[in-house]
Amino acid sequence: MKNDPVFAIIKQEQVRQSEGLELIPSENYVSAEVLKAMGSVLTNKYSEGYPGKRYYGGNENIDQIENLAIERAKELFHADHANVQPHSGANANEAVYFAWCQPGDTILAMALPAGGHLTHGSPVTRSAKIYNFVGYGVTEDGNIDYDELERLAREHRPKLILVGYSAFMKIPDFDRVAKIAAEVSAESSQEILLMADMAHVAGLIAGGVHPNPLEHGFQVMTSTTHKTLRGPRGGLIVSMGTVGNPLRKVEHTLENIPTLVDRAVFPGTQGGPLEHVIAAKAVAFGEDLQPEFQDYARKIVENAKALAAELARLGFVLQGGGTENHLVLVNVKDSFGIDGKFFEYALDKVGLTLNANALPNDKGAAFRPSGVRLGTPAMTTRGLGVPEMIKVAGWMKRVLDICIEAGSEDGLGGHEAELKAVRDEVRALALEFPIPGIPAEN
Repeated sequence: MKNDPVFAIIKQEQVRQSEGLELIPSENYVSAEVLKAMGSVLTNKYSEGYPGKRYYGGNENIDQIENLAIERAKELFHADHANVQPHSGANANEAVYFAWCQPGDTILAMALPAGGHLTHGSPVTRSAKIYNFVGYGVTEDGNIDYDELERLAREHRPKLILVGYSAFMKIPDFDRVAKIAAEVSAESSQEILLMADMAHVAGLIAGGVHPNPLEHGFQVMTSTTHKTLRGPRGGLIVSMGTVGNPLRKVEHTLENIPTLVDRAVFPGTQGGPLEHVIAAKAVAFGEDLQPEFQDYARKIVENAKALAAELARLGFVLQGGGTENHLVLVNVKDSFGIDGKFFEYALDKVGLTLNANALPNDKGAAFRPSGVRLGTPAMTTRGLGVPEMIKVAGWMKRVLDICIEAGSEDGLGGHEAELKAVRDEVRALALEFPIPGIPAEN
């Protein structure tokens, strides 16, 4: 349809992205090649099943692309197998639960208030109504409370132990978790699946700046394919074990996890895969395998630490005292007496996008949490470095001072000139660092 307003709105979003800076740690930019694969004719093809085992004809090209995605993912994460069909990280998690657990089985995972994800047992989710989730927390210094994790594992004898998070700044001790699982498994004579949801840090793992859980005793890892991996929005499951025919039932053992996972994805929890998205995953994985991606991963962490250090210098209270990955969690309530949502709203006005986020044991309302969550993957993709991180921290402090003076969202109306001045500076810097795959604006 000619002149469809959808395309005008897309253009508006392109401008918004180009003229602002993205600080949401779960967002990133894809290359022009990934965009091209996403918009290809592959969206026209239906391909239920797996390479060489399809329920539709005409999949000879589809099979080649999906096999490329699989092999590249295996290489990235040193895995025995990869399933590239999950539509999202949430779907990937759901498939693993379905592959290994029966209704009522216990899953031990990081509690949502401590930094876990909705799919790790939040009562509002479908999986929480099927499985018995038990949540562990974090210590005062922001690390996993391994003593609590061990106590709960011995008490509840879970079928699955999950290490994963949405707001956590430390590097997990995978070896310690694996040791706990081995001891509890021996005591209970029950195999325990070790699962890592590394959606946020998969790119750091692929880039060699974060430990790979599969090399520390974990059998399966789930992830999104965007975030630090810089691919299209989608999901991924990589695993260790024997790869069998997904159309044939196998014995329920840890060794057979790859096949159990395949059967759980299709036909267990999904129908036809999105082959245009899988093609884009294949392209992104190919990019991630290049030597320069390791430098990118290193710079993400370098930028995050620089941003955290400057924010701390300016008086912001950092959850856990700092960061070891791409993510920084700031307690603006304790720092300055305003809630995270107010700060998010004000920063949005100047072109700095982040998200309000609850903190461990947060006393604020669900929609007015005490903290904000920010990260450096997207800014690093654009080429921003440590000097720019210091500028970003300075802009955040200027906006915060305006917020304190305004007192509320309504009070910001009297500070339009000050906010515009910051907005102009942000826009000028953003335009110096074009987004890959997006033509620069005239």
